[in-house]
Amino acid sequence: MRVMLRAHLDTQMSNAAVKNGTLAKTMQSMAELLKPEAAYFGPSEGGRSCTFVFDMQDSSLLPTIAEPLFEGLGAKIEIQPVMNTEDMQKGLAALQQG
Repeated sequence: MRVMLRAHLDTQMSNAAVKNGTLAKTMQSMAELLKPEAAYFGPSEGGRSCTFVFDMQDSSLLPTIAEPLFEGLGAKIEIQPVMNTEDMQKGLAALQQG
C-alpha cells in the first residue's frame, strides 16, 4: 500500500545530528530502507521535517521504519495511506460502476 510518512524532527536532537553527521546518515538509511517514489526535506511547523512516499508491504515494518526517527531524532511522525492521480481515478471509476 502506498503511504506517506511525515516526520517533524526535534530541533535540538536534529541540530546535534547535523553537527555529528548522523542526520545525513539517518536520511540515507531511510531512503535505502523505504525505496521511496518521492522524498522531500524542508522546514515545517518551525523545524526540520522530511516526507517519504513509499510502498509499505506489511504493517509489521512500522517499528523498523519509525524507531530510528523516534530514537535518533526525537521525531513526531504520521504515516497515512495516500493515492496518486491514477489510483484516485481507478477508485472513482469503481464508484461509478457500483
